[in-house]
Amino acid sequence: MKPIPLIEAPSINQTGIARGCFTTRLGGVSTGVWDSLNLGLHVGDERENVVANRTLVAEQLDVPLEMWVCGEQVHGNRVTVVEQDDKGKGAYFYEQSLPGTDALVSHQPGLMLATFAADCVPMLLLDPVNTVIAAVHAGWKGTVKQVAGEAVKTMGERFGSRPQDILAAIGPSIDRCCYEVDQQVFLPFIEEFSGGERFFTANERHRWQLSLPEANRQILIDSGLLPEHIERVGGCTACDTETYFSHRAENGKTGRLAGLIVLR
Repeated sequence: MKPIPLIEAPSINQTGIARGCFTTRLGGVSTGVWDSLNLGLHVGDERENVVANRTLVAEQLDVPLEMWVCGEQVHGNRVTVVEQDDKGKGAYFYEQSLPGTDALVSHQPGLMLATFAADCVPMLLLDPVNTVIAAVHAGWKGTVKQVAGEAVKTMGERFGSRPQDILAAIGPSIDRCCYEVDQQVFLPFIEEFSGGERFFTANERHRWQLSLPEANRQILIDSGLLPEHIERVGGCTACDTETYFSHRAENGKTGRLAGLIVLR
């Protein structure tokens, strides 16, 4: 069998402490609108196909699926600290995901933290000094609520992580080129961020084009991460539906890619 295409997180992987990567839509067994490596259990695909896809990825990464941990992902900013007792939560059944959670933080080796997206921003964080990892899911609501900043804060409060030590990878997500929004999205950003208008470009339809990846990059910088420690990997999900799943470009009927990180 051919290896599943993965988008690596170079700065994280080069430490030798953790493995971080993002999947695409390529290399799985799902069919129809979920073709083919859909890793989301909550999007209408057959559960057996999703588990089979997750198992393919797990085998390639040499981390058994029973060691994966998944959050419910409700577009909030709740962070859950993951311990060994949480292994397998959400791996096989969406209903068993950690409730109300959009960011996972752990210092436990061998646990694969998973975040799922199809336009929203998946982020992976590593503190190589204190060996702490995080997986974060940020749509526009989670971005306004600064879920990435909450993850950095939790890493510091629970495990002593210093923001300047943390490495971050921002994965494939919808970008300014394809993400048109109206005042429902524009106004909360302007209210929440000083200079938040820089994440937008006005278009000829009197709406705005929003860069979610850049907004989250700025949140990480405002949280104390060094700009040179933040990398963007992968492209715009809506631009390239041959490679990625895109909720917007595919009218809400599509699968989910994953951001995955594990301490060795």
